[in-house]
Amino acid sequence: MKSNTVTFSAVTSAILLLTFSVVTNTYSCQYPGWQQKVNYDMDVTLNTSLHQYSGDMNVRYFNNSPDKLDKVFWYAFFNAFQPGSMMDVRSRNISDPDARVGDRILHLPEDEWGWIKDVELTMNGEPCTVTIEETIIVTELPASILPGGYADFKMTWNAQVPRQIRRSGWMNKEDIEYSMTQWYPKLCEYDHEGWHSHPYIGREFHGVWGDYDVSIHLPSGYVVAGTGQNTGTIEASVKSGDWHFTAENVIDFAWVADTDFITESVAVDNKLTMNFLHTPNDEYDKPWTELPRFAVEAMRFFNDFVGRYPYPQYTVAQGGDGGMEYPMMTLVRGNRSLPSLVGVTVHEMAHSWFQAVVATNEALYEWMDEGFTSWIESECMAVISPEEMTKPRAGGAHASAYYSYTQQALSGNEEALSTHADHYTTNRAYGVAAYSKGEVLMEQLGAVIGSEVRNEAVKVYFNEWSFKHPGPLDFKRVMEKASGIELDWYFDYFVNTTHTIDYRIHEVKTSRDVARVTLERVGVMPMPQDLKVTFKDGSTMEYHIPLVIMRGNRPLADNEVLSPDWPWTNPFYTMDIPTQGKRISKIELDANLLQADVNRTNNFIAFKGIGKTNFIRE
Repeated sequence: MKSNTVTFSAVTSAILLLTFSVVTNTYSCQYPGWQQKVNYDMDVTLNTSLHQYSGDMNVRYFNNSPDKLDKVFWYAFFNAFQPGSMMDVRSRNISDPDARVGDRILHLPEDEWGWIKDVELTMNGEPCTVTIEETIIVTELPASILPGGYADFKMTWNAQVPRQIRRSGWMNKEDIEYSMTQWYPKLCEYDHEGWHSHPYIGREFHGVWGDYDVSIHLPSGYVVAGTGQNTGTIEASVKSGDWHFTAENVIDFAWVADTDFITESVAVDNKLTMNFLHTPNDEYDKPWTELPRFAVEAMRFFNDFVGRYPYPQYTVAQGGDGGMEYPMMTLVRGNRSLPSLVGVTVHEMAHSWFQAVVATNEALYEWMDEGFTSWIESECMAVISPEEMTKPRAGGAHASAYYSYTQQALSGNEEALSTHADHYTTNRAYGVAAYSKGEVLMEQLGAVIGSEVRNEAVKVYFNEWSFKHPGPLDFKRVMEKASGIELDWYFDYFVNTTHTIDYRIHEVKTSRDVARVTLERVGVMPMPQDLKVTFKDGSTMEYHIPLVIMRGNRPLADNEVLSPDWPWTNPFYTMDIPTQGKRISKIELDANLLQADVNRTNNFIAFKGIGKTNFIRE
């Protein structure tokens, strides 16, 4: 028996050691333990008569993953702008197409199509097998790229810039000649979930961080702005037509060019400059003249509210078809009123934190980009000279997001936030989910963990997860650590389902010294509740009711009472409120309007007259 015991102990120790080793190695190989990296050295020459360019680039790709790679994928975005493309077909078959696209791709003449072709590619001097599958260039490698290794690619290609349809192209509706976004063969991201080579149909992005060295050759006379910094003077580059930009640690590179651009530069501080470019026009020169002061205020607000913008410049340029963010720059439509111009600029600037620096995979988790961006945009717009911009919003800075989300939820057409950005059934379902519900998710966290705790945790999230492509669980854990509250239930319900929040005051029975209040959870999604009682003499009492599954509660306000936890399984909750003989004037749930309760008409009871105060809602 003694011998057997020793043997069993040894085996057990070996198993435990192996298990620990596997867990440790697995953990060390998960992000944020590694990120791929890619450096681009590009040289492109644009024929402005044909709207075509030839490209030549050297790309060093670092495989920091634990996996060997036998193939790589590149985006060829321009190939979406051809009749019969997935983007074209999707736009013509969805019930509510983007009006900017519609059937425009179908009717493009051939010399206005977009394409990337004639791709020749080598890896470490050996030819690669290249297959272009519409917007994805599939590349079979001559040898594996080993974990911890890198490969040097050399690529040449030809491209035709499409007529401006969506985001990218030549000659938009305001006659900006070139909006060069999603314009070059760009390596798809490989991360702990594998390759992300989803075809481009006009939605969201994901990218690999790296350094860019980009030389652009145009006829003389063009003014160019782009991601990164121009290494020469604007005057010399306009005269020669040769532009050279460098950018470090960015996920993409975009540029814009026109012969009529007016430029202005403003220093935010001694480390950051903002640049503004638009073409002269009597209708919108004044808003563009006023834009810089608001944009600088917004930049300073975001630096303080989220974290320091890490790049040396940011450019706002007229171009594209609305507003679209890229690293270190945004393209916005120019013909706008000042409130509209400031609003779209602030939104696109806000992407610089969540899309460009934290850079969640926005195709999978679009709400973590668009929703978080919309949230800090609303916070910012409530601060930067609101008296000059808009009338105060009833219900607060985020009221429009709450309204948009709740109306969609009540329509029966809502789709879960966990839906891939390209796969929503309607464009409206995508827009409400990504922008409005994502914004509500952030603001509503204030009802769960406290607004101040959430705001400070957002700074921690930005600091800890910059340049690491976090996902929903990573964000959740930051909020949990900051608050000490378990949040699995919150994200599971609000992200993975379309269940709604609806609480009501079901019954009130009063005696001389006590009011017995019964609350009811009508909707499926549980939430902690805040109850406010106002007495006839104007005095108030406030109660916070956490959920059992939270295992904690948000910080209480002065004179706020913590009530026993509410089990989510229980549809009713009864509490006794001491009245000390005072008459109740009203009782309300969620007086601060932080919860996306889809039926607020049952959150409020007002009492009139004298005598015994009883109420029951059937």
